Amino acid sequence: MFAELNDVLNASPQRPDTGKFTLLRDTRTDGSFLVHHFLSFYLRAGCKVCFVALLQSFSHYNIIAQKLGVSLTAAKERGQLVFLEGLKSCLDLWFGEQEEQSGQANPLQFISKSTSDLKALFDFVQVSLTPASSDSWKGPVLLVDDLSVLLSLGATPVAVLDFIHYCRVVVCSQLKGNIVVLVHSNEDSEDEENELVVNSLCHHSDLILWVEGLATGFCKDVHGQIKITRRVSLELTGEQDVVQIYQYKIQDKNVTFFARGLSAAVL
Repeated sequence: MFAELNDVLNASPQRPDTGKFTLLRDTRTDGSFLVHHFLSFYLRAGCKVCFVALLQSFSHYNIIAQKLGVSLTAAKERGQLVFLEGLKSCLDLWFGEQEEQSGQANPLQFISKSTSDLKALFDFVQVSLTPASSDSWKGPVLLVDDLSVLLSLGATPVAVLDFIHYCRVVVCSQLKGNIVVLVHSNEDSEDEENELVVNSLCHHSDLILWVEGLATGFCKDVHGQIKITRRVSLELTGEQDVVQIYQYKIQDKNVTFFARGLSAAVL
């Protein structure tokens, strides 16, 4: 995890929030560094994590997690991490190599069916995060990288939003856990289905981290801008949402944040 991001968010693995839905949104840049942060953050916090990884392989995430001081292999072996490797699941379906394990269907079976029902994926999440009597983990966490891939695989916006709704009911409301979801976004895009999902999720998120590439193009000292929105208005206290804007630079094992125009390279 990135210490500076924890400072910006006023977060600590010793006291993780509960019942929160966090939306990670990227535009004209790659926001995957936020996924790696939250994955390592919740594993360090001792939470049970279900990671629906639709974009990269397990080895990819594990290599980066090791740089951040966390072993995904060890987390899987001790039962703290349930990892759904979307790439492998898709190949199993497409090439007929699926082997049902423990009587559970492939979570992405909607790909090979005429309907875009995501019930099998929801069932996978629910079974993975429902605590057993012997579990000593803290609150459960669902992490999705990234939700836009489900649309690309044929799921409808309604099916994706229904999936998120039911996950929120189970994970956030019933189990007092957290959900973190990454979506790609481009306000100039003609992909109306993706923008419908993004806009809907924004209205229901407790915390939004929106990273954007610089409008001026590439810069070696400033990699992008992050807009952090705390949806205080959801708590019905009459207060306005709290918005913070920073620029950032991604390093090998860290990310630095600074006010706009205050990069060390220009001071």
